Amino acid sequence: MIAGKFWSAIRAQLNKLANFFWKQDPIAQMQYEYDRSVAQLKEGREGLEQYRGLVERVARQVNETEKRVQMMTSKIKNYLQMGDRKTAGELAIQLEDSKRDLEENRQQLEMHEKAYQNNVEKIKFSTKNLVAIREKIKKYEAELKMSHSEAEIAKLTQTFNFNLTTDFGELEQVVQDKIDVNRGKVRVAADLSEEGLEQIRAEKALQESMAEDLLIKFEKENVMLIEQQK
Repeated sequence: MIAGKFWSAIRAQLNKLANFFWKQDPIAQMQYEYDRSVAQLKEGREGLEQYRGLVERVARQVNETEKRVQMMTSKIKNYLQMGDRKTAGELAIQLEDSKRDLEENRQQLEMHEKAYQNNVEKIKFSTKNLVAIREKIKKYEAELKMSHSEAEIAKLTQTFNFNLTTDFGELEQVVQDKIDVNRGKVRVAADLSEEGLEQIRAEKALQESMAEDLLIKFEKENVMLIEQQK
């Protein structure tokens, strides 16, 4: 009584443990069951191949017995034509035994052939089901991944909405401060670019004035030179 309760408790704990792992990764468990079924189906197919060998052997026995019956029947007819009823009678007894063996072999062949065809049908049906299960596993795996991603996105959206007026506002202020600093740098660079510009302009005007004075002087000197040549 105590031992029975003990093993019942152990089995209950093992079932809980198995259920825990099943819930942790159901796709992996489904794949495991699928792989195990494929392995069993493979073993069943190998066994069926051996069974087919037995069917072929019985079929060969039936074929050989049919030939023997035909041959003995032909011999009996020949001996009867020759008037040798004794030998024909002996062969008739053997023929009866062969016919009995033939009937038994035919029954065995029919039974084995039927069993073989039934097993072939079962394996085909199981193979078809396994293909459907494999596709279903792929579908569930894709849906599970998609639903997990959707759950993560939903969680992220909730967090984002919750901190929208706080964290986002603070980040927005940081960005605006950086923009102001960058604009300040641009303004300083623009202001510095005007330093010395007036001096450059004054020097340029002076050079232009000096050029004009020199040009006037040149013209006067050339006019005087022309008048002297006259």
